[in-house]
Amino acid sequence: MGDHEELTLPDLRRILREAAGVNEGTDLDGEILDLDFEDLGYDSLALLETGARIEREYGVRLEDDAITSARTPRALLTVVNLTFTDIDAA
Repeated sequence: MGDHEELTLPDLRRILREAAGVNEGTDLDGEILDLDFEDLGYDSLALLETGARIEREYGVRLEDDAITSARTPRALLTVVNLTFTDIDAA
């Protein structure tokens, strides 16, 4: 894509499914914004793979520590969307 749009929750749900799958009993379509990624069944490796897919699809560069320190989907969306804002401001 690379046109510096916004990463939305539906986008993140799709990328999580593609990058790391979904654990049995996890409902990514529910209210997940403030649930811990560990509670959703995603470890740091799964988050790094998710971050790599976001980088490829959206043409952004994300720091590994920023990805793994995002504990919830809301935090990860904020990190990614702030990166878009920084790119657009440059």
